[in-house]
Amino acid sequence: MNEKRVLAPDDVRRATTRMAHEIIERNQGLDGVVLIGIQTGGVWLADALGSEIARIDSPIPVGSIDASLYRDDIALRPVSPAAVSDIGFDVDGATIVLVDDVLYTGRTVRAALDALGDYGRPKSVQLAVLVDRGHRELPIRADYVGKNIPTSKSEKVHVLVTEHDGEDAVLISGHAGTGEDL
Repeated sequence: MNEKRVLAPDDVRRATTRMAHEIIERNQGLDGVVLIGIQTGGVWLADALGSEIARIDSPIPVGSIDASLYRDDIALRPVSPAAVSDIGFDVDGATIVLVDDVLYTGRTVRAALDALGDYGRPKSVQLAVLVDRGHRELPIRADYVGKNIPTSKSEKVHVLVTEHDGEDAVLISGHAGTGEDL
């Protein structure tokens, strides 16, 4: 197993700050903008982006969505009973920034878009990811990317959220492996 750290905690903080600024700038402010993290990997990033946006400008609603039952490969992946959707605001007419940690094939994002349909009709949906590793199987691209990391299909990218000096830190490691877990 050949692991390597590709983003240190400071890199993640810088990427989160940059993405927060980009979200504010692209939307010409925050009117009607909400963040929704995809369970489970996108929830911590949506929270981090929400905190950074509040520090820069003003607080916006942050929620989470469980898209596991909307996946087209549900027979291949276990459904997490602990993952739940938590959207305590109206999505009708909102500009939703859908957030995930890693963008790979695009299937999780497609499932999340289907799940969002159960909550209403947003004005628009944008996508923010910490890592875009390529190898898309669907025509999906991120609007906000923390880092593009070219990988082979045999590699895996893991995002680890750990406690570091009182703050959440994220370590991303890629290592050769088999199968696909993203």
